[in-house]
Amino acid sequence: MTTSDIDESVRAELDRLRASIDNIDAAVVHMLAERFKCTQQVGHLKAQHHLPPADPAREARQIARLRQLAESAKLDPAFAEKLLNFIIAEVIRHHEQIADQPGDRPRR
Repeated sequence: MTTSDIDESVRAELDRLRASIDNIDAAVVHMLAERFKCTQQVGHLKAQHHLPPADPAREARQIARLRQLAESAKLDPAFAEKLLNFIIAEVIRHHEQIADQPGDRPRR
């Protein structure tokens, strides 16, 4: 069976569901953009005060919190943890780049 062979009512339902998925994907991208704006500010603050780019204790708390949220949302907690670990790695990379910029260090 090809997609052109699908019953019209099934096609309409697929289109409706896919439109919802597209809207959710757009919202996820915008939420991630907002999150990264905040983490960039955190990176600048850490650099100004000579704090390390990573905070393993905070990251562990965030992972535990996200796993609980995932469970209550009926989402696989392991998937949620993988996603957050990916995001955290990117945030740390940004913080390292910010720390390497000469303009963020306070003059003494």
